[in-house]
Amino acid sequence: MPTPHNEAKKEDIARIVLTSGDPKRCEYIAKTYLDNIKLVNNVRGMTAYTGEYKGKKITIFPMGMGMPSLGIYAYELYKFYDVDIIIRMGTCGTPDKDIKILDTIILEGSYTEGNYALSINRDKETHFIQSDNSINKIIEETAIEEKINYKKGLGICSEVFDVYLSEEKYQDMINNLPKDKRFIATEMEAFALFYIAKMLGKKAACILNVVDSRYKPEITISSEEREKKLNKMIELALKSSLKL
Repeated sequence: MPTPHNEAKKEDIARIVLTSGDPKRCEYIAKTYLDNIKLVNNVRGMTAYTGEYKGKKITIFPMGMGMPSLGIYAYELYKFYDVDIIIRMGTCGTPDKDIKILDTIILEGSYTEGNYALSINRDKETHFIQSDNSINKIIEETAIEEKINYKKGLGICSEVFDVYLSEEKYQDMINNLPKDKRFIATEMEAFALFYIAKMLGKKAACILNVVDSRYKPEITISSEEREKKLNKMIELALKSSLKL
């Protein structure tokens, strides 16, 4: 059952997929946390693994950076591999002065200025979409059980890495957001994931670790730390998967 971007057999993909942008992070997760792992995809270096986490079949599948890249893999997994749930484990920035570096965020919804919905579904109106509340409740319950501190809020999904936005554009974007909602994360993929899940009648959630902030530019997280030292977020996704 290969697709243009996935050489896996249908039976090699679990109904629950955990994703991160970086193939190396996915390899780290699979080799650190899963038993009986099998490399199920290596097209374009997107090394996906299926294995068992405490006896439950889980697939760890990288999806790259940005909505177009994630959209390809999420669509193909939902549509052609019968995946029911995708949980993104990602990194983000923050437009909120009260959010700290390495805070864990459970994303309740995502807003984009872009036209992803128009491009994939002739949907001119949708620029905000919610994640799956039932999955979020399980993630929250698991975080409380595991004593993992977290924050809930909404995300801004941009087509430009926010660190590269001019300060004027960044502030303009923040000022144009709905004032009755609290936006605490900036990233580049969640809107596409949530939109495709809704379009295909599937479920999606997103857990993020904050790795950069315009308000704390002196605090930086190295690429190696982004790859290997986000374990609380990873463990939260894995332990939540046991209940799904």
